[in-house]
Parts: sequence; C-alpha cells; structure tokens
Amino acid sequence: MRAEAEEAIGFSVLGSIRVVRAGAELPLGARQQRLVLALLLARAGSPVSLTELVDLLWDDEAPASAANVVHRHVGALRRLLEPGLPTRSTGRYLPRELSGYRLHADEDSLDLLKFRSLSRLAGRSLRDGDPESALRHSLGGLRLWRGRCAAGLEPASRLHPAFLAVEAERAQAVREAADAAERCGRMSAVLVPLRQAAELHPLDESLQSRLLLALAADGRQAEAVETYRVVRHRLADELGIDPGEELREAYDRLLHQRTPAARTGSPAPFPRPAQLPPDLPFFTGRDDLVAEARALVARPGGPTVLAIDGMPGIGKTTLAVHLAHEFAAAYPDGQLYVDLRGYDGREPAMSPAEALRGFLGSLGVPQDGIPAELHAQAGLYRSSLAGRRLLIVLDNCRDAEQIRHLLPGSPGCLVIVTSRGRLSTLLTTAGAHPLPVGLPSIDEARAALLRPLGDGRVATDPDAVDAIIARCGRLPLALAVVAARAAGLPRTSPAQIAAELTEAPGSLDGFDGDDPQTGLRAVFSWSYQALSAPAARLFRLLPIHPGPDISVAGAAGLAGVALRTGRTLVGELSRAHLISEDRPGRYRTHDLLLAYAAELGEEHDSPAERAAAELRCLRFYRATSFQAHLRLLTSEYHPMIDPVPGEAPLRFADQGEAMRWFAAERPVLTALVGRAARQGRHTEAWQLALGMQQFFDRSGRWVEWTTTGEVALDAARAGGDLVGQARMHRSLAGAAYFRHEHEAALGHLDRAVELLTRLGLLGELIRANINRAMILGAQGRHEDVVRVVSAALGPARTVGDDKLLADALAVLGVSNAELGRADEAVRCAEQAMALSRGAQYKLGIAEAWEVFGRAHSARRELGMAVDCWREAAVAYQEASAPAPAAEVLALLGDALAAAGEQDAALRAWREALALIPYAQTRTGRRLADLLATVTSSP
Repeated sequence: MRAEAEEAIGFSVLGSIRVVRAGAELPLGARQQRLVLALLLARAGSPVSLTELVDLLWDDEAPASAANVVHRHVGALRRLLEPGLPTRSTGRYLPRELSGYRLHADEDSLDLLKFRSLSRLAGRSLRDGDPESALRHSLGGLRLWRGRCAAGLEPASRLHPAFLAVEAERAQAVREAADAAERCGRMSAVLVPLRQAAELHPLDESLQSRLLLALAADGRQAEAVETYRVVRHRLADELGIDPGEELREAYDRLLHQRTPAARTGSPAPFPRPAQLPPDLPFFTGRDDLVAEARALVARPGGPTVLAIDGMPGIGKTTLAVHLAHEFAAAYPDGQLYVDLRGYDGREPAMSPAEALRGFLGSLGVPQDGIPAELHAQAGLYRSSLAGRRLLIVLDNCRDAEQIRHLLPGSPGCLVIVTSRGRLSTLLTTAGAHPLPVGLPSIDEARAALLRPLGDGRVATDPDAVDAIIARCGRLPLALAVVAARAAGLPRTSPAQIAAELTEAPGSLDGFDGDDPQTGLRAVFSWSYQALSAPAARLFRLLPIHPGPDISVAGAAGLAGVALRTGRTLVGELSRAHLISEDRPGRYRTHDLLLAYAAELGEEHDSPAERAAAELRCLRFYRATSFQAHLRLLTSEYHPMIDPVPGEAPLRFADQGEAMRWFAAERPVLTALVGRAARQGRHTEAWQLALGMQQFFDRSGRWVEWTTTGEVALDAARAGGDLVGQARMHRSLAGAAYFRHEHEAALGHLDRAVELLTRLGLLGELIRANINRAMILGAQGRHEDVVRVVSAALGPARTVGDDKLLADALAVLGVSNAELGRADEAVRCAEQAMALSRGAQYKLGIAEAWEVFGRAHSARRELGMAVDCWREAAVAYQEASAPAPAAEVLALLGDALAAAGEQDAALRAWREALALIPYAQTRTGRRLADLLATVTSSP
C-alpha cells in the first residue's frame, strides 16, 4: 500500500480537470466532487475555506448537511489519490488547513504551477533582453493549456473568481508571448494562441491589437482588416465605445504596412498526400462519438490528438477512418495514414523508424535525404509539418512509445490514433483527448444488419434479428461476420441464422468468416498473445467467476495471488480492453471474450487447475464475507459462521465499508451460494448465505434474503447439518418478519427453537426468544411482548452482551409505548441508550432514539417525537442501516402528515424512499404509491 501511495500523481486544471497516477487517468467522481477538486487545483496550494467550497457547490441556500458533504467529498478524493490511506488519515495531497483544505502539489505535478514557472522565466528573459528565450518559455507554458480552466464544470468554471483569475493569467501570458515574438520577428509562432485568447476575450483590446499585428506579419492583411472591423463593431454594440489608442495604433500600423516582417520564409511546398482508406459507404451509428469529435476539433484550442481505444472487434478503425474523411477538408495540406500493426498475428509491429520513413517519403523527402537515426528522422518530420495543416491517422497502435516520434511538434495538424490498449500516457504528454469506443446500442446494431440482410428480411422477423444481435453481444465484428454470411445466403432466413448461433451458447462457433484471419478467434488471439503469462492465466480463469463483474480483490482471490499482483494483472487486462471498468473498481468481460477465455482455459488448463481456481474463488468470498459480517454484527456473541483458515481476505475499517462491499458483490455472493449448494459444498453454502444476513437486513433486500436463505436451508438439510438448519430457520424468520409474513416467521422460529434446544445452544435460544417478541409486537400483541422480553432480560444479562440487552430493551420500549406506558418506554430507551453508548453500538443508539420518539408520540408531544425520530434517522444512516432509517423517516412523515404539516411530511417520505429498494419492501411500495397520489392530485 505504501508503494502505491508514493506513486507520482499529475494534476491538470488547464482544461478539463484530470488526475493521472502511474500513467492512468483516475475517475474523479460526480460533479460536486470534481468542483471541490477543481477549486483546490485552481488555488494551487493556497488554502480554500470550507465556506468557499460550500458556496461553490450550492448556488442557493446550502443544506444543513453541506459541511459534511464537503468533508465526504474530500475524504473520497483522498482515498482516490492514495488507495491505501488509513481511515481518517489526511494523507499527503489534501491536508486540512485551519477551517478548510489545500492541495499539496508542485510544478512537476500540477500544470498550473508549471505554467506559472514558465511564465516567470519568460518575463525574466524578456527583461534581460533575450526575447528568443522568453518566447520559448512562453510557448512552453501555453502548450500546457487544453481548453478553458476547469472546462466541463460550467457554469462555475466561467463565473467563479478563482477560475477567472487563472484565465486572466493565460491572457497575460499570451500578451507577453506576443511581445517577445514581435521583438524577435516570429509573430507567426504566437498566431494560434493569440487566436484562442482573442476568441475567449473578444473585448480585450490589447489581445485584439496583438492579433492584428500577428496576422499582418503572417501575410494575412485582409483577415487582419476584417478582424479590426468585427472588433470595432463589437465594442460599439456591446459597450458603446470606439476602439482605444492601442487598437487604433495597431490598425494604423497595419494600414501603413509598419508591421514586423517574419524573419524566415514559408517552408518549401511539398506533395499533398491523400492516403486515407475508403470510408464505409454504409457507416451508421456512433452518433455520440462523432458529435464529441466534431465539437473537440471545432473548439478553439481543442486537442490535436484524438485517442480512440476499445476492445478487439469494437470498430475503432472504422470510426477513425470515418472521422478522418469528415475532417479532411479542414486540413488542406493532405492526409497521412499508417497501419502500425500493433496487434497483428501475421507481421511484427511496425517500428517508429519504418513509419517515419514512409511519412517522409510521402511528404516529398527523397529516400537518400532521410537520416538513419530515429531522432533525426523525427526532427525532419516535424520540420516538414511546421506551419502546415495535415490530418494524420495512426491506426492499430500498440502503445504510446510506438507513436511518440510520429506526433507533430507544432499546432495545426490533427492526429487520430487507434489502439486496443488505453493510451493514458498520451493524455499528459500530448494533450490527447480519449474517445473510448463502447458497444453500439441495440438500434445501432440493428442498423448495421439492415443493409446486408435487406429491409424485407429484417421486417419479416424482427425477433430473430434481435436474437442475432443478442448472440453477437452487439460486437460490431461479430455482427459483420454474421452479416457477410447472410449476404452470401440470401435465401436463409434470420430465424435460421439465429438458430445456428444459439446451438452452441457460450461458444465462438458461428463467428468465423471466410478469411480465418478476420474471424473472432483470430482477432481476439492477437490481444491475448500480447499478454504476459500471469495476465493470460487470469484471463483464462475469468469464466470461472460467477458474477456479472469482478473486483481487483476478487480477481486476486480467483488467481491465488497477492492483492498488489492482482491489481497489476487486472490493469494489464484493462489496458488491453479484454475487460472494461464499467463502474469504479468493477470489471466486466464481453460475453464473446468470456467464451474465448473458456475455450483457452479448456485448452491450456487441466480440470484440476480449474477446480482449484473455483475453490479459491469460493473460499475468498466466504472468508471476506465473514470479515464484513463481523463489522455489521449487532452484538458481541459468536457470529454463527466460521472463518476459513489460511485465507487472507479483505479487511473493513467500518460498517459503511462493509456494506459497500456487500452491495458491490451481492450478485457474486448469491450466485456462489447456489453453486456451492449444487456442488455439495453444503456448509459453505449456508455459511455464505448467513454471512449476508446483516447486509440484507440493513439494506432492506428482504426478498433476496428469503430466496438466498431458502437455497442455503436446502443445502443444510442435504448435508444433514442441524446447526446450519437451526441458524437458517432463524435467519429466514427474520426475512419473513420484515416482509410482514408473521405466521411464516413464527413457523421458522419454532423450528429453529426446536433444533437449538436439541443442540443445547442456550445463548442462541435467548436471542430467538427476543426475535419472537419482535414478531409478536408486529402482530400488535404487545402484552405478550412485555411478558416474553421481561422473562428474557434476566438470562440476557447473564450472557454479558450489552448490545443484545440494548436490543431487548428497545423491543420492550416500543411495546410499552404502544400500550400507552410512556414512562416505562422512556426508562427502557434511557437504559438502551446508556448500554449502546457504552458499547459504541451505533445501531442501538438509533433504536433508542426511535423508542424515545415513540414515547413522546404516545404523550402527544409531536415536536419532541419529531426531533427524536430525526436523530434516529441520522443515527441509522451513520450505522450504515438505510432500511431502518427509511422506516423511521416514514414514521416521521406519517406523524407530520397527521399534524397537517404536508410539505414536511412529503420531504420525509421522499428521503425515506430514496434509501430503500422500494420494490422489495412494503414500506417502500406504500410510500411510492402515496407520493404518486399526493403529487398527482391538483
């Protein structure tokens, strides 16, 4: 963990905000979190107060929880920057500063500080009479800009003083660059940044005057005159003023040809290459990516490199060629294209020197005039491109190093790169903009089949067409293979094609074209063969994992490697686009890639090796769920499930972290329960299910609790495990109780009590009696509750479990309140609160607040009841228990509605509904119906 924390991190705010660690761009979270980071970056190490951050996040009145929200965002950013950071540690990058925070960075890690350093050097050189050095430093600083400061966070990035101040620094740097360029006769060198700055500041006369001089020096007198005319009208229309002295002086110099002449002539003309492959005549879809690329290219100061990446067969080259044809007219000096063979099963990857020799020849350089040394070739190439506008497509690139020497050295050209690997290095070294290509939509996939199949075949059997799309997994290459076959068999119906593809589910049979080199197996193999041996082994094991996605820890457990090694292997697969990070920390593999991995596994790994991986996977999740279960336990007694010896699962700092792990891994865990049961691993099945009980309870997933528990109970029965049966009956009684199926709950509990008595598990019998009291209370039998709990209190005290005793007192307090015995309810709540606070039992504190609220409600003290229930809701959420928090908020809303406070009731109900999966809970369904009725009524 310490090594990870010390990895170099790069921050960018001169454009869209970015954070790059070890060459990989980090996901920065939701808009509010990115705004917090943006302001800290713009202040560049100066303190930012909590008040400033709150004002930035909320235009109107901030909520009462605003400060806590800011603290949470900062905490999330700290953990993002330093994944191994201990809980509550400030870390090295975002230390606390009096009443706020500041960013710890230097000019090597933050582009704004680097820009300022270069601007200072430029100013010093200009004062020392060295305009050449001043211009070099100025242009170096301006090249760091990729767009407006904190772009993408509008309107804040265009209105907040901190971001405007940084923009003002940029404008001043452009002015100083122009002054240095004029003194050394190189005004054309600053023409591009002057255009950008003048467009951003259309009323800035000092920038506009320098732009006139630069245009004139570049031989664009007519454009300079037109620019002056536009600026003069804009000043008159928007400010009601005439041009000032500086702008008039520049215009006068323009008219009298007193502008500085360029020191060197234009480059010699060279041939206009036109090397683009043909565009697909029936290109369809990708509208979002095409629109994004158009906007980027049209934007002043936009990126000069578009980096297209994606999994094998996703259509990267097709998109790149289509974009290149669309943009070609804007680059009149020609188009260069090269297939770099980065992933090719037939020929080795092209070297940079080979690619440069081809490009230089296309640009008119004779072969005997091309230097032998790579750096000299790159220098000649960039010199040939200087001052020209070419479009360059670098297709099928293996990594950033392969194309480093193929990128132009000055603005004016556009480069489109495609790669199966993620070219993160280009984002920082070349200001590239990523265009990751995902799967097309169903409509786009249908359109791709429309032309080869024909309107008639598609229209007659749309269900079969959808089945073909589903079997192809919407992968463009798979769709193209199937479409080509269908075009050659015009009498074959879509239903027949779909039937052929579904005959072998989970297989690649049916996706091999006429050319073996273009079939899915061949195309996938080129990426697989580029993997290291450990990453290739993990890829082959992925089909064994039962969930829809996998975490780094899950992958490490599956492969039987350390967490750090697992992270490295997952990173390698992700960069190769053999897996994709659909959600932060969760990686998914396309179905066809999984089928390919399964074929490889059967070919390369023995049945014993695959069985061992399956067992490792099960043991990892069982052991880790044990640790998460421990964090969520509401009492001190034995957790009823056993750890797995010899395992090294994840550990959890608090209940919230455990709940988040369960939420992310829920589909995996429930699938593993079923698989363990089917394989006869009966103990693993019921212990894994029981380990999820606290999560199901707190999150309100009571239907899943029931279905998973029933599978586990059957497994315990099949294994003749009486302990497992007793504990699963008691668990299922809890699920039925929360679903308000009280008779079913009592039936499970009766069977649990019978088995626990036979087994002599007296401590669990006490808890079962308290469970029975809860069910009786839900049935309205509160006198029976008082009798049962009062009888259980004595034995409960002998157990020495304060949390259990607090739970019992809370149950007793609720029934006393329902019976109108408010004083008794208060005494129960006070004792429960004291025990819970002494045991640092957050859930018990919340339950005690709820009992206080019920006691005050019984006394008709609505205001005090509301206050207590609000405390309970907050405490439940602090205990990572959203379901009971929702229940108490629903109770609060009902009380407010009964008192005529409709608006406050609506707020409470909406807050409750946001906390629970409403389709699974009676309260959720009631609130959804209630809110729908209230909001739809006039």
